[in-house]
Amino acid sequence: MTTLPHSILDGEGRLPRARARHRRERTPAGGGSGATPPTPTERPARVEPKPKRARRSRADAATLSELLAEEIDFMDHPDFHKSGAERRIYTDAADVPRPTVTWYRPMMDDIGTTSPRRHEGVVLTGAQERVIFMQFNYARYRMNRIQKGLRGRAPSPEDARELLRWNRIATGYREQIAETNLALVLAMAKRVRLGEGEYADLIGEGNMALMRSVDKFDCGRGFKFSTYACRSILKAFSRHGIKLAKYKQRFPVEFDPALEQGDGVASIRAASERQDAAEVREIVESNRAALSDIEREVVMHRFAFQGLDQGRAPTLAQIGLLIGLTKERVRQIQNQALAKIRMTLEGSSSGKESRGDRHSPSVAMN
Repeated sequence: MTTLPHSILDGEGRLPRARARHRRERTPAGGGSGATPPTPTERPARVEPKPKRARRSRADAATLSELLAEEIDFMDHPDFHKSGAERRIYTDAADVPRPTVTWYRPMMDDIGTTSPRRHEGVVLTGAQERVIFMQFNYARYRMNRIQKGLRGRAPSPEDARELLRWNRIATGYREQIAETNLALVLAMAKRVRLGEGEYADLIGEGNMALMRSVDKFDCGRGFKFSTYACRSILKAFSRHGIKLAKYKQRFPVEFDPALEQGDGVASIRAASERQDAAEVREIVESNRAALSDIEREVVMHRFAFQGLDQGRAPTLAQIGLLIGLTKERVRQIQNQALAKIRMTLEGSSSGKESRGDRHSPSVAMN
């Protein structure tokens, strides 16, 4: 039987009506028992799940495993256990304005300056803070009920969907509370005197303390969140200062990348330069390079072997004034003298190598 191309199938894997009618005419008479069953090639293709949906399910599975690993904590309130609590806490509650964090980065850069920018975020009232903390803790309360109802068993699809839904709600309110109170960390950081490079670590410790405060704050006691969070942030700063002081006691010198490179190569290079300079001076003073009197005098002055200010090399013009020559002529004489000295150095180095080769067999024999 000829295999049908996949392109003629419709969206549900079936043949068009005209071709299906043609196949019914070709089937033998006698009913459906004599009909030829479709070949495997005529079956509709299997629809694979979308990769994006598969990745999302893996992320949800990872989130579920994290949520069920430890007991979900929340700040309990008597209103959570009354009937209609979800409607009163979410539907009937007043709207709380969401903050904007566009001011945060410029203001953090101005910490330690004399004229910092003013805070332009949202400042909540006590009633608004109570609304949003009730919404946050009620979501975690529902997550805790689902977790306790499972009693260590794997969650059903319905329980998993409910747990993930309440987790998304709680995470959204947690982020909203933290973003609303970001200015608390910066305000507390201005009171601490630290080096310019240590403010990033200090603000990081403060932000972590702020998130812990969001999880532990009980709005039922009637206090504002800033009263509780500022104390927690200052404690975090104190712990960071103690840790930094202990580190400085062990490592009193601050890290300097230039010191990490070491001075071994520089020391070897400086010693080699001193040795070469001493050898050149010995060649010039003993005149082993057969220099003329004028060449010897130019080199001695040029490299500060002798002269008015020994140890600091004079210029070509100054040497010309001393010996009565032009600057260009002094440069020519210097180049001629240096060429002779270079030839003498190369000859001495080759002689040392040849002597070493000549004595090496006797050393090996000994």
